Amino acid sequence: PGTHGTTGVTPIRTTTRRTSSMAFAMASQASIAQTAAFRRGPRRTHARVSTKCVASKAWTNSTMKSTTASVDEIKATRLITAIKTPYLPNGKVDLAAYDALVEKQIEAGVGGLIVGGTTGEGQLMSWDEHIMLIAHTAKLYGDKLQIVGNTGSNSTREAVHATSQGFAVGMDAALQINPYYGKTNRSGILAHFGAVLDYGPTIVYNVPARTSQDIPPDLMMELAKHENFAGVKECEGNERIKGYTDVGITCWTGNDDEAHDARFEAGAVGVISVTSNVVPGKMVDLICSDAPNPELRDELLPLMNWLFAEPNPIGLNTALAMLDCAEPVFRLPYFPYDKALRAKGKALIEAIGVEHTPGTKLLDLKDSDFITLEEW
Repeated sequence: PGTHGTTGVTPIRTTTRRTSSMAFAMASQASIAQTAAFRRGPRRTHARVSTKCVASKAWTNSTMKSTTASVDEIKATRLITAIKTPYLPNGKVDLAAYDALVEKQIEAGVGGLIVGGTTGEGQLMSWDEHIMLIAHTAKLYGDKLQIVGNTGSNSTREAVHATSQGFAVGMDAALQINPYYGKTNRSGILAHFGAVLDYGPTIVYNVPARTSQDIPPDLMMELAKHENFAGVKECEGNERIKGYTDVGITCWTGNDDEAHDARFEAGAVGVISVTSNVVPGKMVDLICSDAPNPELRDELLPLMNWLFAEPNPIGLNTALAMLDCAEPVFRLPYFPYDKALRAKGKALIEAIGVEHTPGTKLLDLKDSDFITLEEW
């Protein structure tokens, strides 16, 4: 062979081109033959097609199964806190403040956490943030609490992907919502939940006020047949809950103000709570005791009503900022309570006692103390 510019180079380049052309022609002929064979073959049916392998639908090994809660263990968890996600001034997740909040939940005797739920602003997180927070919580506190990851979505593809990741990084159960905004029909709802129920213990979340589509009892009964169905977080009232518990379906109410009566009159196992972020010990006493306590219910109702004076989690975010448990940082579109509502909340918390909260003091925050972020 010659050097660059000599005649020795040309034959090599020409040979390479001819070889490539011949290979391409052979490959094209093979592709044509495969396509023809496919067209002659039987047509595929409309059966649901999934890219999931068998192992990814269940526990990959005995060690994973032994360190993850069973469906029955999830069903027995009375008080599950929809934990708040605190932020740094730059909008990133404040893991130190988050850990302090979680540890207060553990000290109070709370049984589980919803990570990245509506209260935890999963809807404002990237999926990277979301799965990171589930993994962080499971790694540090998975031996002390049931870790329920909110891995639902109105996109089945996203729900499946997030749920498979959530179980892979250690969550004990998934919280799954029916498709919202881009709503579907009955068959679509069944197919959507069927796709995610395969992965592990699942709590189905029915909140028509947010999704604009109720999951009616007859459809819920169908979902309850799946071996991984742990129960339902039901926001349609205690009459609906009573109908489920009468036929053996486990329920958590999603309404703090109805939680006491749901537990002791409607047969709910407990509540998935926002208020327990602020008064975890009081909520444990209210929900996890063996006897009703209407006096404690009535003591906490004004605080519950204050927390939901505006759409959740605005009240909770404001309260925990006032208690100095989180920086006064809001990811938009959430915006803090105004001065009058803050003053009302301060009086309510003082009446209950700051010692029952995760904080040690109440700050008199001004409007200018709050940071609202339009990007992070």
